[in-house]
Amino acid sequence: MTNDAKPRVYDILARSFIQEGVSTCFALLGDANMNWGARMAQQGCRMVYVRHEHCALAAAMAYARKTSEVGVATVTCGPGVTQLITALPAAVRAHVPLVVFAGEAPLRMGWYNQGIDQAPLITATGAAYHYLHLPERMPVAIRDAFLQARRERRPVVIGIPFDLQDRPWDGPENLPTPSSQLLPRLSPIPPHPDDVAKAAQLVASAEHVVVFAGLGAVEAKAGPACRALAAKTGGLLTTTLPARGLFHDDLYCIGISGSFSTEVGLEYLAQADLVIAVGGSLAFHAGGGGQLWRKAKTLHIDIDPVAVSQGQEVARHHLRADARLGVEALTAALPARSTTWRTEAMAARIRDSKPDSHVFEIEPGKLDPRNVIEGLESALPADWELVNSSGHCSWFFAQMPSRPNERFFTLREFGAIGNGISFAMGVAAARPDRTVVLFDGDGSLIMHVQELETIKRHRLNILIIVMNDGAYGSEVHKFRSEGMPEDGSVFGYVDFAAIARGVGIDGKTVTRLEDLPTLVAEFAARGGAAVWDFHVSDKVVSPTIRRAHPPGKHKKA
Repeated sequence: MTNDAKPRVYDILARSFIQEGVSTCFALLGDANMNWGARMAQQGCRMVYVRHEHCALAAAMAYARKTSEVGVATVTCGPGVTQLITALPAAVRAHVPLVVFAGEAPLRMGWYNQGIDQAPLITATGAAYHYLHLPERMPVAIRDAFLQARRERRPVVIGIPFDLQDRPWDGPENLPTPSSQLLPRLSPIPPHPDDVAKAAQLVASAEHVVVFAGLGAVEAKAGPACRALAAKTGGLLTTTLPARGLFHDDLYCIGISGSFSTEVGLEYLAQADLVIAVGGSLAFHAGGGGQLWRKAKTLHIDIDPVAVSQGQEVARHHLRADARLGVEALTAALPARSTTWRTEAMAARIRDSKPDSHVFEIEPGKLDPRNVIEGLESALPADWELVNSSGHCSWFFAQMPSRPNERFFTLREFGAIGNGISFAMGVAAARPDRTVVLFDGDGSLIMHVQELETIKRHRLNILIIVMNDGAYGSEVHKFRSEGMPEDGSVFGYVDFAAIARGVGIDGKTVTRLEDLPTLVAEFAARGGAAVWDFHVSDKVVSPTIRRAHPPGKHKKA
């Protein structure tokens, strides 16, 4: 373990993490975490060494979501910790359990160049921070950090001065019982019969029912129950963006509800008189205030149903229950329905309508991003893992209706771009036997383009699709709608294919969509990593931006 016969504190700390079942850790090493990281690797943990601390945490977020385990990342003290501040709020708001091993400045020194009070920074994001300053208690504190992350479903950062880590271990030989053996085994919560009867009366009085599923429905495996409820009510199905694809093969699924709704989806949502929201938070961007279904009442089925979310009244009717058990009980309590909203013509329209039919003039040499997505939808294998980043381009990437939810990942709770490549690395580490496809924009990818080298070095099987409009897409379209100068939002078309080749992976600038089937077949046979750069027109504005920022919204004085 060490050159000395007696183990060091960092040896025991590494053993404590291994005992928690940690098999993958995303890391950027420095003085305050490097010895611990080395011991983690020696004890069998897969260490993914990234080039930026933010990327370590963001990758751990995706890994945790995909594996349903606690994600683990590590950074050094001071600047290593400050680099986490953008990613942490997203993990908090997305309820992602994480444990971060962060070093702290040495206690024995009166002054240290990288010393900073780290706790207030971390707690300001909503994450928890724990000082570990008593070596004998550190193994228990680590166990408790994993317990807290699992129970509260949020990040926990532990700070350990690196001079304490280097001390000989004088504590007990035996480690505490791991958190996985202490967690209570909670059974799904069934609904109360009185609440079911009341909800059934509400549903029976509605004519146009929409069953709206979120990630809670995915986690509870409530997809089949939601389909049965929609069928019995003669209603339609929809999902939040993270739950996209849960009903991908259902004829009466109108896709995503919220900012990424299709034209047909918006039309049918406006006709709804009852929305049954299952296992979701009813967030603002998912239509949670009723802005997309102004005529409808909302029934929320959840273990923690809400009336107000993100500043809006979202539901006045509630059924407290596990998503699957609640939907099944409600369906069983409903009488047979003589009339139905569903028709064969409706199913055909849902199937055949374009997500967005608005006409734009595409300049020569550029691609329409909607056509790019149609080509990728047709060419990419159905079993490849898809990662949707953020920014203006993400609306287009979300419109791939044939893809199942279990092969889709997105996390957008803090509205920050630049996370896509890290999320792709996390998914690739969680699904090493799969090909991962990252859909990203040029502004987002270039923020952490250095991680292409990490992908190459760790031999991660990732295909990166860049929707390159030479700008920050959301900002340039907002500027134009307001008649403002575009300076600061337009940067020109970066040659991402050349950057990819510079780090030793394949890079292509794709100009002909008819080449996609051949390109996909060649990549599938070769494997590895690649970047495909699609130069798209910056004249195509997503429906999200068009609705929120119509031309001339802000008149000149």
